[in-house]
This record gives sequence, structure tokens and C-alpha cells, in this order.
Amino acid sequence: MLPSRVASMLIWLNDGLVEAEQAYVHAFDHGLTVGDGVFETAKVVDGVPFALRRHLHRLASSASSLGLPSPDLSRVEHACREVVNATAGSGQHRLRITYTAGKGPLSSVRGDGPPTLIVAATPSTPFGPGSSCAIAVVPWVRNERGALAGVKSTSYAENVMALAAANESGADEAVFADTQGRLSECTGSNIYVVHGSSVSTPSLSSGCLAGVTRALLLEWTTVESAELELNVLDSAEEIFITSSTRDVLAVNAVHWPDGRIRELAAPGPVTTGIQQEFNIRSAKEPDP
Repeated sequence: MLPSRVASMLIWLNDGLVEAEQAYVHAFDHGLTVGDGVFETAKVVDGVPFALRRHLHRLASSASSLGLPSPDLSRVEHACREVVNATAGSGQHRLRITYTAGKGPLSSVRGDGPPTLIVAATPSTPFGPGSSCAIAVVPWVRNERGALAGVKSTSYAENVMALAAANESGADEAVFADTQGRLSECTGSNIYVVHGSSVSTPSLSSGCLAGVTRALLLEWTTVESAELELNVLDSAEEIFITSSTRDVLAVNAVHWPDGRIRELAAPGPVTTGIQQEFNIRSAKEPDP
């Protein structure tokens, strides 16, 4: 008996759903050749995207900052719903929206073709209660005055290098300072430090991304935005990170470039309280 054919993943490409094997973009797409594009990643739980409206608004903001044509958010939302309905059933999934400048010349000059829109979803594993991770401070910095500061750009090679370096040191995530030596962000997450009952996260002036989960914690909890020196990682009683797929994740160790490793009990009581508050509020409000 012949084996049954495994259903192919469906991806939204520009105007409709196609099988992943047929989801081709032009070889001269500027998102491919020079990283000229923006993206968003949202969590989907049991077929329901979380905070999709906020992600779409940030997609539009990033596109504007990059000088790309404004995406039609109603069209993008429709594409997201179609992909979720077709591929994201029970459990947790990662919904990725990619929006590029489209076909262009083999240079930094943009072409005049239409932008490219790609939406895809893949299964992801949620972090269970009590989970934690290690972070590594990398020798490179975020340029808080650069053209891409605060933009969720597809130009991600810097993050790829930093994460690879963190993994080589035995850590799970990398953390950057900005050019002034202030704490900025991780490769794909925002970072927070706890002193007593005070919880702080770097201000946007450090060049960090205005994360969706970060914004919700600023609204829902006692977290405050502040300018923080990098060495706060040596004095913080608790440290945690957030992202759309990690939610609130405790940090159990900080790896420094000189080989020092600072271990922390994780998750601590303050982090646990914030995790619980976020879980309760996000369950009640899937599109806050």
C-alpha cells in the first residue's frame, strides 16, 4: 500500500494561499538581496492570534520608518486569518508576517514594483511554568542612532551573529548594550531587571524595539521604562525577558564576555507575579 500523502503547508504569498513548495519570490526581491523589508511574529494559541492588531500597527510603523509603501492592513489581516484557519489548529503556533520592498535591482536602489507579502505559520513549543533561560552579553552594540533603531527589519544578520555567539558560550539569548554603554535589548526579546519591588526595562532611547509584550507589561503591571547601565545585570535581584512567543521568561544566568557567569534563582517571586498577571490578562483579552 502506498503511504498517504502528507498535507503540504499553506503560505499566503501576495494574493492568496499557495503550497509552501510553490511559494516562490523573485530572485531579485530586495528583501532577499539586501534585507529591505520588515516583519512581525505573533503567537497563535488554539487558532486564535494574540495581539494581532498591535502587531499589524507595528508592521505599518516599521514600514513607514523604512520608507516602504504603507501596507494595506485589512489585506494583511485577511491573509493572517486565512493562514491561521488553514494551518494553525490546536496548540501553539508562530505566525510570521514578512513585508518587503519587492523586486529591485542588484543594488541598494529600490525598484518600482509592488511590495511582497508573505504570511506563514508553524508550530511552536510554549515555555512551561518554571522555565528559565541564560543570556550572554555580546561585544557588539545596538546603534540607538542608526536608521534601523526601533525598526523590526528583516536585516537580521547582526542578531544571527549575536545569538550564535551566545549559544557558543552556553547561553540561550544574547543581550546588547547601546553605543553609550546602556542596557538595550536582546536579539529577539526585551529585557527587564528587578530591584526590590521595582521592575525596569530599557527606554526606547537605547534603540530597543518597542515590543508588543513590553507595551502590555507597561500597561498591565508596575514595570517602568528607564535608562539603565549595562552593569545593572550584575546587581539585579531578578532578570527576565519577554517576546511574543516567550511571553515572560525568567533568566537564570548572565554570561559575560570575560568568561564570568552570574547565576540567579529563577523564576524569582517578582517575575512569577508578573508572569501570572500577564497570563491572566492575555487569556481574557486575546486582542488587547
